[in-house]
Amino acid sequence: MAELSKQAGKAEAAGQREPILQVRNLVKHFPLTQGLLLKKQVGAVKAVDGISFDLYQGETLGIVGESGCGKSTVAKLLMTLETATSGEVLYKGQDITKLSGRALKAVRRNIQMVFQDPYTSLNPRMTVGDIIGEPFEIHPEVAPKGDRRKRVQELLDVVGLNPEYVNRYPHQFSGGQRQRIGIARGLALNPEIIICDEPVSALDVSVQAQVINLMERLQDEFNLSYVFIAHDLSIVRHISDRVGVMYLGKMAEIGTDAEIYEHPTHPYTQALLSAVPVPDPEAREGRERIILTGDVPSPANPPSGCRFRTRCWKAEDKCAEEVPLLAVPTLYQGKDTPAAHASACHFAEEKPSVVSAA
Repeated sequence: MAELSKQAGKAEAAGQREPILQVRNLVKHFPLTQGLLLKKQVGAVKAVDGISFDLYQGETLGIVGESGCGKSTVAKLLMTLETATSGEVLYKGQDITKLSGRALKAVRRNIQMVFQDPYTSLNPRMTVGDIIGEPFEIHPEVAPKGDRRKRVQELLDVVGLNPEYVNRYPHQFSGGQRQRIGIARGLALNPEIIICDEPVSALDVSVQAQVINLMERLQDEFNLSYVFIAHDLSIVRHISDRVGVMYLGKMAEIGTDAEIYEHPTHPYTQALLSAVPVPDPEAREGRERIILTGDVPSPANPPSGCRFRTRCWKAEDKCAEEVPLLAVPTLYQGKDTPAAHASACHFAEEKPSVVSAA
C-alpha cells in the first residue's frame, strides 16, 4: 500500500509541473543503400517513427516492447549518440537535437546513460578509478584534480562497492559489480536524468533485484529521473511510475503502471501481458491467452495505417487506411476510469473481444 501511495503521489505531482524532458514526434530512419562505389538510397529502416512522451523530475518512465521495436534507438537519440532524422528532444525547453560543441557537452553532463552489457561497456585496460573518474577529465569543473580520487571512492561507496577497489580492473568483478561500476560512472557528474538501456537484462535474477533496489535508493537520494528500457515486464512494473509500450517504432500505449498492467486497452499490450508466465497453477488454468498469428513486419517496409493491424484480431479496413493517434479512446473520454489513458488504436477497449486459449 505504501508503494502504491508513493507512486500515486508521484503521478499527481507530475501532472502539476513542467516535464524535465519532452520528446515530440521523434524519428530515426537508417538509410538502405545499393551499390559499391555510387551508393544509392533504395529505402530506409524506420527504427523510430514519430514517438512522443514526457519525463518529469524524480519519475521513472519504463519503455517495453519486443526486440527490434526501437527501444535502444530511442535511448541513443535521447543521448544524441544517434542523430535524429526529425523531431525534438526538449531538455528544460531546449531542443538538444540541434545542439553541438560546448552547448551539447553542457547538456550531456545532466543526461547520462547506463548501458546494457556490463562486460563490454567498461574498458578492460582501465582501472575502476580511471573509468569512474573519466567524466571528470571531460568536465573538470565538477571535481578538481586533487579531489578526484576521493570523489571516485565516494561513488564506489554510494553504489555498494569497497572504496579500496579503485585500482582493480573490470575483469576482477562479477557482472552485478560491473553494472554497479557503470551506475557509479553515470552518477559521477551529478546528472538529473539517467537513460537505462536494459541495465539488468544480462544479470542473474538475484543480482537484478540488488541492482534495481540500488537504483530506486539512488533515485530517492539524488532526485533522479529515469528512462528505464527493458524486456522484463515485471521489473518494469516494479520500478516504473509510468510505462510506454512500443511496437515497430511507434508508441502503442502509455499510462501509469496500474493503467497499463491492469487495464490495457491496446490489443498489442493485451497480447504482450497475456504471454507473461504465471507461477500459480490454479491461476494459470483459468487464464485466457491471446495467440498472435503472423510474423512481425519489417521496419524497412511497415504496414500502412496501424502497424499492428497485420497481427490484430480487431483489424478492419479503417486500420489500413488511417494511422491511429496516441490518445484517450473515445469510449473512455471524460470518464474517471483507469482505462482512460493514451492508446494508439481505433478500437481500443479494456477487455479483448477475441482471444484464443493457450
